Amino acid sequence: MGNGIAHVIAQHEYNVNLIDISEEALSRGLSNIEKNLDRMVAREKIDLEMKNATLGRISTFPSMEKGVANSELIVEAATENLGLKKTIFKDLDSFAPEHAILATNTSSISITEIAAATSRPDQVIGMHFMNPVPIMKLVEIIRGYSTSNTVTERIMKVSETLGKIPVEVNDYPGFVANRILMPMINEAIMTLHEGVAGVTEIDTVMKLGMAHPMGPLQLADFIGLDVCLSIMKVLYEGFGQSKYAPCPLLVNMVRAGKLGVKAREGFYDYSETKKAEKVADQFT
Repeated sequence: MGNGIAHVIAQHEYNVNLIDISEEALSRGLSNIEKNLDRMVAREKIDLEMKNATLGRISTFPSMEKGVANSELIVEAATENLGLKKTIFKDLDSFAPEHAILATNTSSISITEIAAATSRPDQVIGMHFMNPVPIMKLVEIIRGYSTSNTVTERIMKVSETLGKIPVEVNDYPGFVANRILMPMINEAIMTLHEGVAGVTEIDTVMKLGMAHPMGPLQLADFIGLDVCLSIMKVLYEGFGQSKYAPCPLLVNMVRAGKLGVKAREGFYDYSETKKAEKVADQFT
């Protein structure tokens, strides 16, 4: 999602330093941003001049220290792993200017715990964008235990300048979006696991019966089954209630590397297209 966040921020006339672990990763990121901008040009959402201006505002850095040296707002979008995020925020705290706000795009992990890795917990906040970032309007703004009112107000306003609708929520496992969404996805996987219905049938019921734009199994593939599992673990550990226990099928699929679209197989087969048109052989 980091690419999408950089895209949106740059498109709204902010200069962006895109930071990743290697030049190869940065090249892939810029390529994805350009492809998304090209789609917007083709659909006449933006013109070629805006596309080029957006790309011109993005600089790339394989070094965190150099990339954040003059930043006012830093948005971290690494994997949903608490240990990794704490390490990143400890480093950001060392390298970023004292006045810089440190935001995390985590979709479930405690902002308070991440902030505790820094010497500026009052300047740490959750800024949870929805995927795909250029399209989805919502941003969950999550206050940690020590996040100041000033920082919260600034991030709410920045989100609005990005054309987003910010919603302030408190720091509890899963926040609002994933506390509601992920148990639904987990229950859909459990319904499949118990043989109540097949992949297509479950998704069809939710699309046609509940007016969901895509079924929960297709959505899980799109999000990434490893991400779904990570969030369910956060909910289960955070609340200690059995209703949040990850479905055994979800656990096994992640172990098998069947992670959804990015792995070309999940509940659907994406070997020929990224569209959920063919159910994976495992479920036929």
